[in-house]
Amino acid sequence: MVKAKAGKRHGGARGTPYEAGAVKAKAANHIFKMNKDIGQHILKNPGIAQAIVEKADLKQSDVVLEVGPGTGNLTVKILEKAKRVIAVEMDARMAAEVTKRVQGKPEQKRLEVLLGDVIKTELPYFDVCISNTPYQISSPLVFKLLAISPSPRTCILMFQREFAMRLVARPGDSLYCRLSVNAQMWAKITHIMKVGRNNFNPPPQVESSVVRLEPKNPRPQISYEEWDGLLRIVFVRRNKTIQAGFKGKAIMGLVERNYRTWCAQNEIAIGDDAMDVDETADALAEPEDEEVEEEEWNGIMDDAEDDVPVFFAEETTEKSPSKRRPRTRLAALVEQKVARVLRDTELADKRAGKCDEGDFLRLLWAFNQEGIHFS
Repeated sequence: MVKAKAGKRHGGARGTPYEAGAVKAKAANHIFKMNKDIGQHILKNPGIAQAIVEKADLKQSDVVLEVGPGTGNLTVKILEKAKRVIAVEMDARMAAEVTKRVQGKPEQKRLEVLLGDVIKTELPYFDVCISNTPYQISSPLVFKLLAISPSPRTCILMFQREFAMRLVARPGDSLYCRLSVNAQMWAKITHIMKVGRNNFNPPPQVESSVVRLEPKNPRPQISYEEWDGLLRIVFVRRNKTIQAGFKGKAIMGLVERNYRTWCAQNEIAIGDDAMDVDETADALAEPEDEEVEEEEWNGIMDDAEDDVPVFFAEETTEKSPSKRRPRTRLAALVEQKVARVLRDTELADKRAGKCDEGDFLRLLWAFNQEGIHFS
């Protein structure tokens, strides 16, 4: 006897619970369109989210700052480990979404959502920062976290792969730059894991990496503005000698003005009368050789990380040579001081890309001893 085929119940066959969950998740992701202009790429892989939280080594007493919580995939996992979470979100739709994730649950009282730009927001105290960082604010966020007092214990930050590798680059590496030296001066930075682009919704155009940033405690007793001012000069052309970096008219003009200001503050009389060009030789010799400049990085980088100082703009946009100003004795004195510092530190013929933190500290100290400052 032939058995009749069983009819479909309730108007259709049901899929597996896993399929139903996937459909529900997909529908949730299409509630609103992601705004790529502000770097919205939601981390959708729960395994990666769990690994990031575990790398933070959270304590039950920790207050955690989360930058860009999105729909809350990381947030709910942080709340399982920490005392409280302060989530800073720029998109009101996302802020509402992450709030819904804990609505009516005990975790609701332990989540505070701040709506606004994290760079412009005055942040309350926190112990740890965890961030799936919008790529456009990578550099400003790093230095905002390093400037906060008291410093957080640790920061677990997701960045564009190349930006992350620049943070951890060492002297001699192809990605070693002013960002590397600046960040490593104020913090210990280690690479934790790589994260593929397909772990995000929507997938970004580049791969990502997670780094651990641990601010130094106590902080180095040095002026950030002056430290960065020196680095801006020596890294203008990282493949040329440091001596060559001080050959530009704009650079020496800046150094001369700063020296003049220092002398005025310390009541030191200076001679600033004009002199004949042939009265003294240039204090700095021409560099013996020059390497081909490195190709510009095409990745996403904040404008603040441009290796060309602002004061170079006037020189580079000059269409025709201006009338030559009379050489002054002060200018000759400053050139002699610069030449003496570079000679005594034995850094004149070194490339910035090969120098370490100790070299730059030694150089800055020697310049300061001559009354030359960079802020």
